[in-house]
Amino acid sequence: MTPHSPEFTIDAIILAGGGGRRMGGVDKPALTVGGISLLQRAIDATAVARRIVVVGPHRDDLRPDIVQVRESPPGSGPVAAIAAGLSALAIGGSAEVIMVLASDLPFVDEGSVDTVLSELLSHPAVFAADDSGRTQYLFGAWHAGELRRRIAGLSDTANKSARSIVPDDHAVVKIPNIGDCDTLGDLAAARESAAADIPDEPTPTADEARADIRRHISPLPTRSVPLAGSFGSTLAQPIFAATPLPPVDISAMDGYAVAGDGPWTIHSEIVYAGTTLDETLGTGRAIRIATGAHVPKGATSTVRDEHVVRDGATLRLRDGVLTRDDTRRAGEDWSAGVELVAAGREVSAAVVSVALSGEVRELTVRGPVSARVVLSGSEIRSEGPLTRGQTRDSVGPVFTHYLATCGIALVDTVYLQDSPGAFEDLLAQSTTADVVIVVGATGGGAADQLRTALVRADAKVIVRRTQIRPGGSQITAVLPSGTVVLGLPGNPLAAVCTLMLTGPAIVDALTCRTPRAPMMGLLTGEHSATSSVARLVPVKLDGTHWRVQEHVRTAHLLHLVDSDALALIPAEFNPGVPVELLLLPR
Repeated sequence: MTPHSPEFTIDAIILAGGGGRRMGGVDKPALTVGGISLLQRAIDATAVARRIVVVGPHRDDLRPDIVQVRESPPGSGPVAAIAAGLSALAIGGSAEVIMVLASDLPFVDEGSVDTVLSELLSHPAVFAADDSGRTQYLFGAWHAGELRRRIAGLSDTANKSARSIVPDDHAVVKIPNIGDCDTLGDLAAARESAAADIPDEPTPTADEARADIRRHISPLPTRSVPLAGSFGSTLAQPIFAATPLPPVDISAMDGYAVAGDGPWTIHSEIVYAGTTLDETLGTGRAIRIATGAHVPKGATSTVRDEHVVRDGATLRLRDGVLTRDDTRRAGEDWSAGVELVAAGREVSAAVVSVALSGEVRELTVRGPVSARVVLSGSEIRSEGPLTRGQTRDSVGPVFTHYLATCGIALVDTVYLQDSPGAFEDLLAQSTTADVVIVVGATGGGAADQLRTALVRADAKVIVRRTQIRPGGSQITAVLPSGTVVLGLPGNPLAAVCTLMLTGPAIVDALTCRTPRAPMMGLLTGEHSATSSVARLVPVKLDGTHWRVQEHVRTAHLLHLVDSDALALIPAEFNPGVPVELLLLPR
């Protein structure tokens, strides 16, 4: 029998008030390793406990059954925190065993908790030791009575070390890979270790990569905006008509509103658009009416000028003209409450116009998606003459046009110099952009540090590489903050091709936009398009077919000058089968 068997009751106290002073004052329990916060790892590890008390600042995202308290005064150390936890557990009766666990252990799990509990039978307290042999006094199991006596024996719990309450006859059990995170270096090492444990997956095709992006990137929050500020966003809720269209019966043509069968006696007034005739039109009467004018009461139809003949004050139908009504009836186009545009549709000029026609003044949307563009490499120069080894930035100044085609707005452009910590600093910066697009540094060279920086930032990698050329080295990841990172190849043509392929999928995911059916076309010049690897190739419209550009180089955009689209040519291309086309901005 062990203390974690059903014969023993177990409560847990998790210490989550660490200020992370050696990490610059960050909220250490909220830091993530492998996509899971350190606090959540501690909670998951103590799943055996009947009650869990978390001591520290209140957190809205914890389960409602978890008790949250704060030591007094706040920040007065681990013993004061344990005392606060014990006070909370005293309500309703304490368990026989109490687990005490700090929320800075990146690899703690139920197995390591079981190991500590299994040694408790013959000792008042048992603590874990890490690989270096250092005892983790804030990872321990206590007989509840012993812990309460130790706390009660102190005149003051503030600013006491955990070691001050440890009994002499405690036990220590060594548990592999149980070290804590005290520094940013510890955190980076833990994240690298977690990433190394992720099994390699097959490299996805372009279609598979885009599907993964749409499936695994969480959408942006919704917001309500006036119509003028909605362009480029995506509807999060449908547009419903607030009023019918037309709201009243109106004339569809210039002509006459008439009552009954002709001939008719013409009324002396004229009904213009935006006005209403107060009196009712009597039978056998007609009145001149303009297009869009409210048809008066009593009128049975509207006849256009071309269908009538006027003789003084008398109006009649032309010979051979059958009776025809040119009235647009109220609600003929739509009634109030009908859905005009479905959620998931991008807000275009036509969508805004429809909303105006339906008397809708505000839309609930996501987006538009914004991006920070990062040009990496010390050799990249945007201004001034080039020196030996430097390269002109031919992407940054034009990238906004390709971003717009994908549905992305540019926030700013950053030039990142090569240095060991440049990407880690970049990813740690706050930005209003939804996406950080990095051009270059996605490979495995000495200066290609983006992938390592993403691991150390504990980013969730959605796409590691893709089976396509150019663009196979692309990477899509999500930072713990929710910011998406898209890494593109450094060569200009490869960067543009990859953006055009992957950018729209990221926008779809962030805004819940309904993906458009791909544009398809037949290629000519197929002999130059055959390859064992899928490719993105510039093509030009040539009649009903799309001609493949010959001898394309990736170091510049010269081959896009005369191109109309990029063709996504699958591996083992089958001539005569349409391929997907990505239209280029003009």
